[in-house]
Amino acid sequence: MYRYLILFLTFLGLSFSSSAQSYKGDLYQDLEFYGDYILYKGKEIKLGSNAFFIDGQMSDAEVAKYPFVFNSIVEASKHLNDGTESSPMVLYIAPWVYWVDDPDDPEIRIPKPGNPVPFGLEISCEWLRFQGLSENPEHIIIASNRGQTMGAKGNFTMLNIKGDGTSAENITFGNYCNLDLVYPLNPKLNRKKRGSAIVQAQLIFSNGDKVVARNTRFISRLNLGPFWGSKRTLFDGCHFEMTDDALNGSAVYLNCSFDFYSSKPFYRTDGTGSVFLNCDINTFTQNTQYFCKSRGPIALVDTRFSAKELNYIGWRDIPDKEARYYQYNVSLNDKPLFVGEKDAYATVEMTDKPILNAYRFQYNSHIVYNTYNLLRGNDDWDPMKVKYMVNKEEEKSGKDYSNIPTLLEVKPTQKTLETGKDSLVLTPKLFRFGNFEVDSKDIQWTVSSEYKSYVQLIVKEDQTCLVVPTNQEDETKEVIVKASTSSGLEAAAVLYIKPSFINPPDFIVAPKIQNIKPGKLSLHYKLDMNFEDESLISWYRCVDEKGNQPIEISVSRLNNPLRTYDLSVGDIGYYIMASIQPKHLRCYPGKARTVIFKNKIKPSDVKNNQQVLIPNFETMSAKYQPQVIPGFWSLDSYAPADTNEYNWQADNSKDPWYYGEGINGAAGTKGFVQNTKGARMRYQPVGESFGDMKISFTAVPSKTAGQGFSSARAQYMDIGIKMDVKNMNGYALRLIRTTKYSDATDFILMKYESGVAQAISQPISASCYRPNCKITIEIKGNKLTAHAENTKDYFASHKDNTVVNEVNLQAEIKPNTYGGLSFQHTGSVGSGATLIKNLKIEWYD
Repeated sequence: MYRYLILFLTFLGLSFSSSAQSYKGDLYQDLEFYGDYILYKGKEIKLGSNAFFIDGQMSDAEVAKYPFVFNSIVEASKHLNDGTESSPMVLYIAPWVYWVDDPDDPEIRIPKPGNPVPFGLEISCEWLRFQGLSENPEHIIIASNRGQTMGAKGNFTMLNIKGDGTSAENITFGNYCNLDLVYPLNPKLNRKKRGSAIVQAQLIFSNGDKVVARNTRFISRLNLGPFWGSKRTLFDGCHFEMTDDALNGSAVYLNCSFDFYSSKPFYRTDGTGSVFLNCDINTFTQNTQYFCKSRGPIALVDTRFSAKELNYIGWRDIPDKEARYYQYNVSLNDKPLFVGEKDAYATVEMTDKPILNAYRFQYNSHIVYNTYNLLRGNDDWDPMKVKYMVNKEEEKSGKDYSNIPTLLEVKPTQKTLETGKDSLVLTPKLFRFGNFEVDSKDIQWTVSSEYKSYVQLIVKEDQTCLVVPTNQEDETKEVIVKASTSSGLEAAAVLYIKPSFINPPDFIVAPKIQNIKPGKLSLHYKLDMNFEDESLISWYRCVDEKGNQPIEISVSRLNNPLRTYDLSVGDIGYYIMASIQPKHLRCYPGKARTVIFKNKIKPSDVKNNQQVLIPNFETMSAKYQPQVIPGFWSLDSYAPADTNEYNWQADNSKDPWYYGEGINGAAGTKGFVQNTKGARMRYQPVGESFGDMKISFTAVPSKTAGQGFSSARAQYMDIGIKMDVKNMNGYALRLIRTTKYSDATDFILMKYESGVAQAISQPISASCYRPNCKITIEIKGNKLTAHAENTKDYFASHKDNTVVNEVNLQAEIKPNTYGGLSFQHTGSVGSGATLIKNLKIEWYD
């Protein structure tokens, strides 16, 4: 008989971190091994083809003696057999740290062909159970320590499990790429993190149904990934640590605890979304905490937040007007909390509403969390064994507690309708949790009193609603049509109700370009209408008086006709053409008419200061225009050679930039924003030789934590100065996300030679690259300098004191005679983009 004692230390309820913890020692004797069976807490567990014992302390020679005993998860996974719901395949795991991917292997992990990410271990097994042999899940750790750009190309994922019925109990699943692994039971198993920068380091993909985790810890930071992709999923008494884009978006979290280290733990939720029941959320986010970057429903029931530096909790930064989220008994630091108070339309408070019974009810004076209603699906699944209480309460009250829908949808969610021309049928759908559709009954359709003159609602027997627009005013009106049930479910559609449109106005006076002021051209015309003019006007440079080879240079936006065009040095030698589509608020744009100024632009026609250029982004064309021509902006998408290892291609099938409002950190601000990965913007001034030069602008990244870009996969923005932009020779300031920090960006001075950039300064890591970062780059003689600061008091504290809050860089250079400007952005767009505004370019003699 082989018997061993395992020395355990009982944790004081604290999770792993890089800081020192206090522990209390105790001798643990609840586990005994007898070759073909184990005793755990006095219970005999027979080993066999569907019951393996795994102990990392045992040598290869020891485990070789027994057919169902292993010392690694990886080796055990090679011998799995499918289990069933009544007899699962069980891995009984002794306390230890089990690496599913060798942390000492220097080889970079890359995805296999056809896989989106590199996996540490792939398992195909029906009804597989990970059973930790300690009530403290911190004693049994299944680990990896790789992430995006840190030991892997792609978002490294520890496990890919295929099969229904996966479950885990008394386990820690941890990706220790960005945090230290501390294992007090055997400090020799401790391991330092790969790096401080928070990168995508994921845990588990799952395609299965009926997934359960109990008393299990999920530890990582960015993109945690606890059973991503699973269908009906229950987390019971689990703990989660994460930053953004982390949680399972279609799960029930019961009696769980969370440490939020960033503001958006969900990227989105799917289908009927996620539910929090009796949970505790400890948020380390400063100022504002949200749940989602994107859309999807969430319900919070008996959920408690605790925080030190938080002043607002919302569902997402700007919820869709048709979105609805549900809450009951939510608190922040023991005080009642209404989530999303700034967007109160999106929050449904369930107090005293029957919908609350879908999540909780009282049975014999005790609170019962109705996981049976949430998870039963169509096969009566009851992982928490509460069905009998649900049935008893139904018998007692005569109410339904087991078939209560939790989601009401309306399709379509947005539509534009013209009065006298269009109509729309809104279709409701009801779903039980888990995306099980039920018949739509008891649907009430309403609009608030201020909308009633703009639409007529006709409710059909099938519960659909016919919307007939009746807007008799001149302006388009936004109308919210709300659907609801007597239980308290809500949904909405956002409709834009136009008045009856008329034909575009005719020209009373035909359009003509006039030179009414020195240095300015004006498009003169008169339309037959009594409305405010909203005509669409675009200006072009052409090579001749016939309008050949037109290049768009300036456009109307925001319903403001651009009647006046300021001449610049770039216009010299060209003919100026204007195109106008007549429009007002009661019509669609009419057919475009073009007119060309009779004279070619001469140097004497230009009156503005040729030494200073301040582009008006509100009217500057954002069209794809790849030609490098003096006096023109060149806009395209380009993949620099130093990003080739990440295997992406520039997309020039659409305009690479757009003018408008940014998102996330750039929300509420307008400027030029990247529309495609690799967006590039260049300007070649008119002239043969240029002296000193200065560029200043304000950058507004969508990212707010200081990292600037979505990942450290060669994602950067180069701002070129004194550039030959056709051949890409000159100098630049590079802002790049690295693996060093997740809350700071590196600033580096670069030299370009034939499109190849090399650093000519040491990098400076700074925390100032957040919304409204002011950047100045200047060349005087043989000195290149760059300065960056933020008007807000941002600072990321680091132990090594290598992160600054203000950038000052300098390098000696070889002067050149170029005068071009360039922006090259290789990062992701959307939440990884940067809005550019207040750009000013100066040239000195």
